[in-house]
Amino acid sequence: MSGKPRLHYFNGRGRMEPIRWLLAAAGVEFEESFLEKKEDLTKLQKDGSLLFQQVPMVEIDGMKLVQTRAIANYISTKYNLYGKDLKERVLIDMYVEGMFDLNELFLMYIVQPADKKEEYFANMMNKAENRYFPVFEKVLKDHGKDFLVGNQLSRADVQLLEIILMVEEWKPEIFAKFPLLQSFRARLSNIPAIKKFLQPGSQRKPPSDDDVVDKVMKIFY
Repeated sequence: MSGKPRLHYFNGRGRMEPIRWLLAAAGVEFEESFLEKKEDLTKLQKDGSLLFQQVPMVEIDGMKLVQTRAIANYISTKYNLYGKDLKERVLIDMYVEGMFDLNELFLMYIVQPADKKEEYFANMMNKAENRYFPVFEKVLKDHGKDFLVGNQLSRADVQLLEIILMVEEWKPEIFAKFPLLQSFRARLSNIPAIKKFLQPGSQRKPPSDDDVVDKVMKIFY
């Protein structure tokens, strides 16, 4: 058996993508087992691999971990992406929880009915532009460092970059009024491990198209 972490999920972003980002930022190679049909999920459920009958699931260090936040916490701690003390860690947690809230809006967008998509998108982008990104712009200004917390890369930085790049795919002009986020994006994108993950052919997943959504619906519903 390989010593590399093995990720069990469908071949798309979803709730596994932040985990892929964290592993990539830590320079950790990983393998993936993709769910292609409902039977693949059922098999994992029946053999006891999924504690709560849900994916994402990551095999790492002899464990089968589920629940996105628990997996991310473990990886961040193991690979020194979780601050240097308790005060830094609680700041990282606070920022990341906000990012999870925003990311949940993005996850739900792809499954909206066609007649609701336009309204949902407008509301989603309004919250990104007026509730969430101003917070991180202010954090960078007040902190005055290259990173959100302390003076080293943390999971908060990695997950914010993921979200910035995702929103850029939809509405790049949103960042015109966030100069510090623009600088942050450029700076972090040039960290060697992250730069590698952003290259074509990496395990970073593209935006979900209708085919991916259709496959997801057949696996999970």
